Amino acid sequence: MSLKPETLALHAGWRADPTTKAVAVPIYQTSSYQFDDTGHASRLFALEELGNVYTRIGNPTTDVLEQRIAALEGGAAALAVGSGQAASAFALQNLARAGDNIVSSTDLYGGTWNLFAHTLRDQGIEVRFVDPAYPEAFVRASDERTRAWYAETLPNPKLEVFPIAEVAALGRPLGIPLIVDNTAAPLLVRPFEHGAAVVVHSLTKFIGGHGNSIGGIIVDGGNFDWAAHPQRQPALNLPDPSYHGAVWVEAAKPLGPVAYVLKARTTLQRDLGAAYSPFNAFLTLQGVETLPLRIREHSRNAEAVADWLAGRPEVARVIHPKHLKGAAAERTRKYLTKGFGGLLGFELAGGREAGQRFIDALKLLYHVANIGDARSLAIHPASTTHSQLSPEDQVRAGVSPGYVRLSIGIEHIDDILADLSQALDAASSTPMRAAAE
Repeated sequence: MSLKPETLALHAGWRADPTTKAVAVPIYQTSSYQFDDTGHASRLFALEELGNVYTRIGNPTTDVLEQRIAALEGGAAALAVGSGQAASAFALQNLARAGDNIVSSTDLYGGTWNLFAHTLRDQGIEVRFVDPAYPEAFVRASDERTRAWYAETLPNPKLEVFPIAEVAALGRPLGIPLIVDNTAAPLLVRPFEHGAAVVVHSLTKFIGGHGNSIGGIIVDGGNFDWAAHPQRQPALNLPDPSYHGAVWVEAAKPLGPVAYVLKARTTLQRDLGAAYSPFNAFLTLQGVETLPLRIREHSRNAEAVADWLAGRPEVARVIHPKHLKGAAAERTRKYLTKGFGGLLGFELAGGREAGQRFIDALKLLYHVANIGDARSLAIHPASTTHSQLSPEDQVRAGVSPGYVRLSIGIEHIDDILADLSQALDAASSTPMRAAAE
């Protein structure tokens, strides 16, 4: 039976506990699992049989979440990890070794930019940044040691939809997979349908939806032929000395087209240990159940806020998919057919000081470094999330001094607009009051 996203969000990966008949997914709060005998243990460690070994590698509660997100994205399998940042790191480290390189879109969340530009570089993996407005730039920046291309579907903070199909189509003949961070557009865009090979999410954001649990996930599309390009993808095609010389494209054959995620689970997750808490997996599953309802309300409210802000004299520019022009608007129409998402930004004519005054004047919206919460959130990226970037890199990432980012929640739209209105009034009137005093 082919099920719709609203149904998958409630049913994928779980029906009931076979022993107790409990409908809710139990929290398997355990570190370890009893082996039947030495033969059973040996088969598990040799990947001859699937099962639970240690919660750092896998857990029954987390397994349901992995199956559910894989189903929602249309992928083959998934690996949940301790944070979205860990998901982004593992997604690249799973393919690239010291001396290799990745080509990434410039339009990235600030934390991802730092990870790519500094931490991965220190590990010997070079990340080359290109403008996603020109898909061919990914090809020009690649060489024989390029292992993957990386992008965000709806990049934070630019909010210009990435040309997934156009870039993915260029990479596949070269044996280069496109890895897409779909954190800001769950259910709105399904990157595998446009040719992406791997999808990552920060589960902390829209999928969890309640700001109570940190987590990330990597979804293997099962749609990329890793074995067809052994020289391009040595990590999956050469014997891995860290796992008995396993060749992952061969080891995964009995399990299906999951070589990529199998390697990530049994090497990176095993060795680096960014394990996802079973309790957090349980909480995230509660969020998944209402994701289809919430994402629609996020999108509707954010669109209303964007339209309202466009009419305010204090606002120099609104950054929202609906308000884009030219090629960016065409990509919005192509990919965001189910809604624009809950994010938007705007630039205040008063610059950095006006942006900070606006944030300080908010009463309803929370001032937090998160997005995708059921509550409405606001932040001034230049002084927070993107403050570690140079001024030049801030501009490349889409952050100007007066830029304010909003993550619009599911409150009543009248209450959201009322708070934004009084904060804009306060931000624009403060300098005049100070001068009068």
